[in-house]
Amino acid sequence: MKRISVDIGGTFTDCFFVWNDLYIESKSLTTHHNLALGFNAALVNACERAGLTREQVLKEVDSVRYATTLGTNALIEGKGPRVAAIVTHGFEDTIHISRSKGYGEGLDPIKQGDMADAQRPKPIVPRNMVRSIRERIDTVGEVLVDLEKEDVREQVRDLISNGAEAIVVALVNATENPDHEQLVLETILEEYPAHELGSIPVILSSQVSGRKGEYVRAKTAIIDAFLHSIMFNALNQLSSNLRESGYDKPMLVVHNSGGMAQSNSTDALQTIHSGPIAGVSGAQHLSESTGIGDVITMDMGGTSFDIGLVPEGGVKHYDFNPIIGRWQICLPMIHLNTLGAGGGSIATFDRIHKAVKVGPESAGSDPGPACYDRGGLNPTVTDADLLLGYLDPDNYANGFIKLNPKRSRFVIEDQLCDALDLGVIEVAKIIKRSVDEQMAIGIEMELRSNGGVIEDFTMVAYGGNGPLHACGIAEQAGISKILFPPFASVFSALGAGNMKPLHIHERSAYVVLYEPISRTLFDEYDRFNGYVVELEKKGREDLVRQGYDVNKVQHRLEMDMRYGNQRVTTSVALEMNRIDNVGDVLKIIRNFSEIYADRYGKGIEAPEAGVRVQTIRVASFIEGEVVNFDNLSTDIVRTEPEPISQRAVHFVNEDKAVDTRIYDVTALNEKYVVYGPAIITTESTTYLVEHGWRVEPTPQGAVWLLKDNATQGSSKT
Repeated sequence: MKRISVDIGGTFTDCFFVWNDLYIESKSLTTHHNLALGFNAALVNACERAGLTREQVLKEVDSVRYATTLGTNALIEGKGPRVAAIVTHGFEDTIHISRSKGYGEGLDPIKQGDMADAQRPKPIVPRNMVRSIRERIDTVGEVLVDLEKEDVREQVRDLISNGAEAIVVALVNATENPDHEQLVLETILEEYPAHELGSIPVILSSQVSGRKGEYVRAKTAIIDAFLHSIMFNALNQLSSNLRESGYDKPMLVVHNSGGMAQSNSTDALQTIHSGPIAGVSGAQHLSESTGIGDVITMDMGGTSFDIGLVPEGGVKHYDFNPIIGRWQICLPMIHLNTLGAGGGSIATFDRIHKAVKVGPESAGSDPGPACYDRGGLNPTVTDADLLLGYLDPDNYANGFIKLNPKRSRFVIEDQLCDALDLGVIEVAKIIKRSVDEQMAIGIEMELRSNGGVIEDFTMVAYGGNGPLHACGIAEQAGISKILFPPFASVFSALGAGNMKPLHIHERSAYVVLYEPISRTLFDEYDRFNGYVVELEKKGREDLVRQGYDVNKVQHRLEMDMRYGNQRVTTSVALEMNRIDNVGDVLKIIRNFSEIYADRYGKGIEAPEAGVRVQTIRVASFIEGEVVNFDNLSTDIVRTEPEPISQRAVHFVNEDKAVDTRIYDVTALNEKYVVYGPAIITTESTTYLVEHGWRVEPTPQGAVWLLKDNATQGSSKT
């Protein structure tokens, strides 16, 4: 296996390089003006360690895979083009009314209940950038009012004149009949040919989602349009760079569905969270391979903090109506909770609450935190970590970046100390405590909202800043076991390499498996199977078009089901792909009831109200080679290594600086145990071991960080 997997974050570009039995991790700063430069720097570093030339590697490598958080960061920071929308006449306000629930989406339950202070998010499409056209299609796809091209031309000209940089077409019932949306696209291209309209994308809602629901389908297309230019330019830079360097195979892009595809088979929205989701997929494989039990993942990079769940057995949680930022969309993606908190998150003074606010704005990699000495003018989490003594100014990122503590001190004193009337170290402690609290609260909410028992979970922490903040986060969240997996600082890139080619297609379908009034079971097997065949065909065509063997394509059938007229649906993955008899129908109902009882409590299943299917979904995929993990539990007699030095370090719960032992990477050997307080500096990250915690490395390169009497392995007794 020869593979290059890359995770492009807001601050760092991570590379995991596989060359047969050789595994190498490499990092470089993300170069936002040209992502290929950061990729080249990381790849050259990896090639030098492997004793290979870049040209040789790109000629012989099996595949190059990209995951990225660029789309996530763009949404967090609100950076993107001016998006316009064309809708059916009479539905001009649908997007902004947002089903009257828009004020609460993306907020915690307490804020959702604060109706008096309800605030909708700033819309991606302003109301003055919405235009309507006279047309209408009914719920079964019949045309009631024909579309007039001249009407379309008039509205499009107006939008272009008002500065539209991307256009979304979201017409009523377009999932049942997309002809009118296609006609709008044809008219736009006639009026503004591609060579004149340039890179302005036109996104059709019927092509982005096959599910009914005008608001969520329109919002899905809007976010796709918002990210289209950003991702198109970024991926085009990367693809051109590979071609110019002699790589003649298609570039692969990681999707938030947990799979990957060629860039020409990727929508911009499918790249949202793809970097951290690659990490969740890596944690899934880790859980399956090593039996460490229930896992909650923590990926802290330079710009964001991402939380994922992998219950015992390696089954990932999916969101089929996920919240992206403050908006609900209809796109199947692995469940992830993203907070705007990372090493580069900017700390500001909140004048209303007279407190420090951390994030969501980030200094990124250019100019980066003030201590990078590249022109950054704002205090960040990394600046606070440096002043508290956690980071070595001369040995950060393997010495690639020299840190300047004077710059950190200056920006914190200038922007925060006077406002808070506190010294610079106290303010740095507040920044550290604040960001740890934010992330701990996010983890607690994630576990409790999904019925998890915190004590049963092992935190799998990765990302460049994960080892630095893991103790503080786990302490506040009540977690006693932290596992840093092999290659933790580039673990999302490793997870990207383990992903399989996968496409998910779905459609709304009204199927009543059990009708309570007539007490009858579903018997239209041909209709149901026809839906499945249609979706399997789309998935198979996607994979074959990318050059995969049709005989290796596999399919997994899933359905969104509910009792009676319940609004909430439950996703059910099936072991069968067809319904052929009454026994199959009963098996599906039984499977649904078991999942429903497990999620909401036994005894509340209600099949007597009827069992209905709302959405049919098919995942089409191909299995491939993966990087395997060995058992991560060891039971050996350990000794303490000799520190290489000591320095004064400030901990948030200590009034004075503490003389702290400093170790280098040689301390991460399975024969050693390191007790806190201590700091272990490696070329790619820094481990902060706080009071009451200890480090126990494993032979496989993983590192356990354990509290008090906690032991390695599964947290369940």
